[in-house]
Amino acid sequence: MNREELEKYITENYNANAEFLWAKYPDYAIFRHNSNRKWFALIMTISKEKLGLPECDMIDIMNVKCETIMINSFRAEKGIYAAYHMNKANWISVLLDGSVSDEKVKMLIDMSFRLTAPKIKKVKIKDK
Repeated sequence: MNREELEKYITENYNANAEFLWAKYPDYAIFRHNSNRKWFALIMTISKEKLGLPECDMIDIMNVKCETIMINSFRAEKGIYAAYHMNKANWISVLLDGSVSDEKVKMLIDMSFRLTAPKIKKVKIKDK
């Protein structure tokens, strides 16, 4: 899945439009929940070397929040790395160069969306 396909998928499935917050990085797009405004995806173009790769050319990546217990197993897969410029205990970076299947990318977005969704408060029932 490339960047354009991913942005279209997110917009259509999560009713979230890309926001561009930084003048210094005009192509960094964040997507957040409409209700609580928490980010669930960040798409950016970075140098491969920022992920520890030997090449210096640029690549599109997506950062998503991940179940902490699953971080290491995802990072063992091709195309998934410790999050660039985010909390590495809770976020991962996913290459958008085709090395990660479209189904896996969608699953990771779904997980991130769920993990950043507003929490449902339990109503306490008073004893009579």
